[in-house]
Amino acid sequence: MDTIMQYAWLIPLFPLFAFIVIVSFGRQLKEGAAWVGIFFTAAAFVMAAATFWARFQEGAQDLKVPMEWLHVGDTVIRMGYEVNQLNAMMLVIVTFVSLLVQIYSKGYMHGDERFPVFYQYLALFTFSMLGLVISPNLLQVYIFWELVGVCSFLLVGYYFYKPEAKAAAKKAFMVTRVGDLGLFIGICLLFWWTGSFEYSEIFTTISLGKLEPWMITLAAVLIFIGAVGKSGQFPLHTWLPDAMEGPTPVSALIHAATMVAAGVYLVAATYPLFIASETALNVVAYVGGFTAIFAASIGLTQRDIKRVLAYSTVSQLGYMMLALGAAGAAGYVAGSFHLMTHAFFKALLFLAAGSVIHAVHTQDVFEMGGLWKKMPITAVTFLIGCLAIAGVPPFAGFWSKEAILGAVYSAHRFDLLWIAIIAAFFTAFYMFRLFFLTFVGTFRGEHEGHESPAVMTTPLVILAFLAVVAGFVNTPFAPVLHEWLLNGSTGEAIGMVFGSEEGHAAAWLQAVAILVSLLGILLAYLMYAKKSVSPDAISRPLPWLYQLSYRKYYVDEVYHHVFVKPLRWLGYALNWFDRYVVDGLVSLTAKLTNWIGALHARLQNGQIQSYGAVVLLGLLLLVIALGLSAQGGGLFGHGQ
Repeated sequence: MDTIMQYAWLIPLFPLFAFIVIVSFGRQLKEGAAWVGIFFTAAAFVMAAATFWARFQEGAQDLKVPMEWLHVGDTVIRMGYEVNQLNAMMLVIVTFVSLLVQIYSKGYMHGDERFPVFYQYLALFTFSMLGLVISPNLLQVYIFWELVGVCSFLLVGYYFYKPEAKAAAKKAFMVTRVGDLGLFIGICLLFWWTGSFEYSEIFTTISLGKLEPWMITLAAVLIFIGAVGKSGQFPLHTWLPDAMEGPTPVSALIHAATMVAAGVYLVAATYPLFIASETALNVVAYVGGFTAIFAASIGLTQRDIKRVLAYSTVSQLGYMMLALGAAGAAGYVAGSFHLMTHAFFKALLFLAAGSVIHAVHTQDVFEMGGLWKKMPITAVTFLIGCLAIAGVPPFAGFWSKEAILGAVYSAHRFDLLWIAIIAAFFTAFYMFRLFFLTFVGTFRGEHEGHESPAVMTTPLVILAFLAVVAGFVNTPFAPVLHEWLLNGSTGEAIGMVFGSEEGHAAAWLQAVAILVSLLGILLAYLMYAKKSVSPDAISRPLPWLYQLSYRKYYVDEVYHHVFVKPLRWLGYALNWFDRYVVDGLVSLTAKLTNWIGALHARLQNGQIQSYGAVVLLGLLLLVIALGLSAQGGGLFGHGQ
């Protein structure tokens, strides 16, 4: 089994090879490019599953294979790969979800004139995320981190001829750069203070007490800023809903298993750094808690089916960060567990939404309705995804959410517990608002579609199955994932600080969580299915509150006036200075040089008569000067 783990470096190379093949022969392959991407991604999944199984076996230890890359003075910078509990799980999630997205895309993108290009981007994106996950040090993480950002830019802006898509791609790239700058500074500081980029060496230095507390806090917060950008946490969340301008399979990949998961994964992978600073943990917890309820409150009023799912992603990522920051060992497991279950049910929801959009040619939920009979497979799988994300037992989301609530409660973080419960209520309400508006009642649009082809519905069925059963890997009765995640080197570091107690909720707290979810579902049913309660009954008394939610708390507008406009005017001012001052001085120097050259050229014109005239003029001037000099000398002598 250890032999299989030693070949884990092949996992990211499979999608990289697919990228190279499609780039080289895409025009000849045309839509056959899909089979290349699917085949190599399937190979990566098989290898990832084998690696996970080897890592899961009793007696299998963390595998780290460093290779020397650069020598800078006495410092050796290494590359390589590492297999531990957390990234073994992530390798399976990333490859599996990417495989299903590629299968689904074969039907969704059929007929697109840039079909091979789309599969190029998907393959490169998958390679980048797998490279990030398997990296053993922060420098290698940063390289793949930036490559993930480039791929997201390409995929979000895939429909480059649409102004909205171009703007969304630029926004995603620039907003995440803010977080990436924090990550870069944090990595540089850690290298300066510890002399290494390696996870293990940094954690050892911290455990030996060689860093001051303020150093640890500063480095941890800076790394978290990088995670805030990638995982769409407040206040760098604004790019993520706009990223919906990309094709729906891209939304599923970005929001479920790749880019946004990278931020949560980074915090979990560097958790021994965070647990050494209570301040850093509190920053993670409260930013995550605020993001969870903030994004959920926006999802209550959105009309675009993909934007509702986008804000639910932001909210769920906040849930994960809340757990990681609030609750030690139990929170580490609960946050990682929710990262896994969320990947399945969120990929399901996005792909099901894509199936609906593919059929009805609109994303406005108020132009849908009554699709249950027309699209039964999509409807049932979407319902399963809604039940999972709402936290209804026995679906996967229930077990991971109750683990988060239990971990937060066990840590006596009651303020964060209330935030998590309220956010759970909002989640249940807006997800079933979405379900009822889409699948129940009468159709309100113009293009009443039909069920999607099998190439699109098969991934939905597989993900729906996982959205039902995936939670059973970590229940209060059989906490398999909890014990396994805390069995490696990271688990040992956490256990030394917090112990390894489980964080499942008590029976009464589980009951509260279920009741809250059911109340949210019931309210959505009364408003949008039975229609016995008018939505206006809530929005009419407080129209400003409704507008605040619908306009996303005007965060984009604030950013536009506070950052975009001043920076634009600064750009105009610098452009003027460059054009008229810098370029003016350069132009003046050039013109002066040309004038002097032209004057010299007039003198050196090659005409003998001109040269003779100059010689005679010079001789005449010389005689006059000598005469005046002689006369002056005589006068001077006479004066003596």
